[in-house]
Amino acid sequence: MPQTTNIQKDSSKSINDSIFVLHSNFIKSIENLSTAPSVLYSEIAILGRSNVGKSTLINLLLNNKNLAKSSHTPGKTKLINFFLSSWKKNNIVYDLRFIDFPGFGYAKVSKAQKNAWDKNLSTFLKARDSIKLFIHLIDSRHTMLQIDNEIDLFLKDILRADSSILEVFTKYDKLTKNDFHKLKQQNKICVSYNDKQSVESLRNVVLNKLYGV
Repeated sequence: MPQTTNIQKDSSKSINDSIFVLHSNFIKSIENLSTAPSVLYSEIAILGRSNVGKSTLINLLLNNKNLAKSSHTPGKTKLINFFLSSWKKNNIVYDLRFIDFPGFGYAKVSKAQKNAWDKNLSTFLKARDSIKLFIHLIDSRHTMLQIDNEIDLFLKDILRADSSILEVFTKYDKLTKNDFHKLKQQNKICVSYNDKQSVESLRNVVLNKLYGV
C-alpha cells in the first residue's frame, strides 16, 4: 500500500498535473542485502550502465542537487544507496524510496571483483520484493549496446507480477533533431538534464506506474 496522507483524491486531474517535491534525503549506503533498511515504503530501483547519468537524474528527479554524488571515474561507486523523497500531487503525499545501484560495465577491475559485484547486485535485486518499479536508464545516443540488452533481459527474468520496468532515455539534448524525433515516434520516455519539463513528466510517469495517478 502507498504511504500517503489521508486526503481524498480528485479523480478529475490528469497525469500531467504538477508534482511538488516536498523533501528528499539520503538514508544510507549498503554493500549487501543483510544491511538494507527495513521495508517501509514503495521502492524504485534506478539502474544503468556506467556514465549514463544516474546521479544527475536522481538529483533532478528528487529536486536536491546534493543527494547522489557523481564521479568522474565511471564504475567507481560500488555501494547501493537509498534515498527517501516525498511528492505531493492532487493534495496527496506519496513517500517513495529510491535505490541507486552501481553502474553496470564497471571500470578496470579484476574479473573476480567484477563477478563479486555482479553476484551481490543480482542477489539483492532478486530478493528485494519491495521494489515495485525498475527504472532502466539508457543513453539515447547509444541505444543498442549489449550491456543494455543484458540489463533488460536480467530485469525481465526477475520481474514479479506486482512490479514493472520503465526504460528512460537520457541525454536526448545531445541528439540530432532527426534522431530525437525517431525516439519520440517510438513513444520512448526521453529526459534531458537541461529540460525541467522532461523531469516533471518522468515524475508523473513514476506515480502513474506505481499508483495509477
